[in-house]
Amino acid sequence: MPLSDAFPTVHALQNSAEEREELDSNPDLVESAPLSNTLNSSEAEITFDGVYQAAIDGNHPIAQFAPVSQFRDVSPTDWAYEALMDLTNRYGCLSGYPDNTFRGARPLTRYEFAAGLNACIQYLERLIAQQANAVTLQDLEVMQRLVTEFQADIDTLATRVDSLEGRVAFLEENQFSTTTKLFGQAVIGIQGRSPDNDFDLFQNRLRDEDTKINVIHNAQLSLFTQFSPYSLLLTSFQMGDGNTGRTFTNTVGNYVSLGYEGDTDNSMLLSDLNYRHLIANRLAVIVGPMGVSPTNVFRGVNRIESAGSGPLSRFAQRNPIINVGSGQGGLGIDWQITDRFSFQAVYSTGDPENSTGGGLFGGQNGSTIVGGQLVVSPTDNIDLSLQYVNAYTPILGSLRTGVGDDLVIIPNSDNFRAPMTTDAFGGALEFRVTPQVALGGWVGYTTTNYKVEAGSVQTLNWMAFLRFSDLLGEGNVAGLYVGQPPKITSSNLPDGRNVPTFLSLGNPNATPGGQPSTTTHVELFYRFRVSDNVSVTPGVIVIFNPLQNSANDTITIGALRTTFNF
Repeated sequence: MPLSDAFPTVHALQNSAEEREELDSNPDLVESAPLSNTLNSSEAEITFDGVYQAAIDGNHPIAQFAPVSQFRDVSPTDWAYEALMDLTNRYGCLSGYPDNTFRGARPLTRYEFAAGLNACIQYLERLIAQQANAVTLQDLEVMQRLVTEFQADIDTLATRVDSLEGRVAFLEENQFSTTTKLFGQAVIGIQGRSPDNDFDLFQNRLRDEDTKINVIHNAQLSLFTQFSPYSLLLTSFQMGDGNTGRTFTNTVGNYVSLGYEGDTDNSMLLSDLNYRHLIANRLAVIVGPMGVSPTNVFRGVNRIESAGSGPLSRFAQRNPIINVGSGQGGLGIDWQITDRFSFQAVYSTGDPENSTGGGLFGGQNGSTIVGGQLVVSPTDNIDLSLQYVNAYTPILGSLRTGVGDDLVIIPNSDNFRAPMTTDAFGGALEFRVTPQVALGGWVGYTTTNYKVEAGSVQTLNWMAFLRFSDLLGEGNVAGLYVGQPPKITSSNLPDGRNVPTFLSLGNPNATPGGQPSTTTHVELFYRFRVSDNVSVTPGVIVIFNPLQNSANDTITIGALRTTFNF
């Protein structure tokens, strides 16, 4: 991948909690150069190849020479028509304005006349050099008199242009900031799932009641402030309301969560505040108190992982191990080693603003995350990535990924504490068979050590996908995703700490072991591009053996997502 894919790009602007990913579909958002209120040097340059772009007073930009017949305000009946035709055809040294007018009735400044005269002189000099008899002696005598008369003005004009170019160059090199751009996304989702879903919990047969069709809305606003072509400040806000149901998801795991959920009870929250800078031709850094985590810094092999334009479910967006620890602020780097190799690294903490229980280095209540990713593109149509993340979480006993078996250790009754260290390993591949057809997938493995007592727990997840781009129209995307959400595969935790036995059997003295069965996630969606700024995505998700238990009923989720980008 070229360096432009590294910084500042849509990859580096991915969301930190599924709220900013609409930017993945707009890769040109931050690659534009900063605006300037000053003139570019080319706007004050006098060229003698038939172009006069003077703009001496900022109000009279003059275009390339054009035949008199192209001037909208000059007609053959005008008294000066023959003179204008003779000057343009014979000497090629009069020009009009960009709107194809000559404006012959307005006063002419001495500077404008000097500029036009200088263009005539340069034209004649070239003409003489090419063909000595092309200019008469009378023409030369007239020109010489005019040069003598206006030489001082021509010299002054040249001096002013040189000074203007110098000032423009200085401002371009030393300007602080002139550009702040606003980008946003609004998502409205209509979804519901099959009723009468029964599941086992604590030796009881319970029913999933949160199955009614409802509406979820979520909006994100992002401000990009560029201090130079090499640096920007990202500030993002998110607000939303609605979810897919709290009883089922909070009790037995995040198996039905959708990617565009962002329930803040319609309160606006700050989701990003970080600074990104390209410090060398191939090395970029990102630092800030919000929006710095593996989710933001790592480049996704799954190129449509956006919550607004990618798959519908949270699980299908990316490998869940990248979310381990739920980092908030810290430091990240993106190094484009060669055109086909890149490396990203990040240090993040889950509670950086808390001087009591968190801080930059964790603490009693704050998690810490360290991770790295190597991306290899051996050919133009293959992307391969390898990830490693180490996370320390002092409370809750949760990986904090929000997907699948997220809770891996039952915390004690003392403030729900279950301090643990997790090592997560992942790999992902995407192979673009043709520009329109891609297949790929990922695998993720975690091993977590319980810090209070001896014991560890392991999880495994995988996903395979088939994607069709521009299907039945430019900008449309169809996708089929099949995978296994994170599953506790084995555990030798002490009695009372093993999640699978505790939840499925309701045994307070839970014995070691993994989940009794395996959940399979199947997702099919089609994103239809209505316009450049609007897309509609219908889809269906089928979850077999939810909560990794074959005794639980199959869940079918239907969703219709509408995304507005601006």
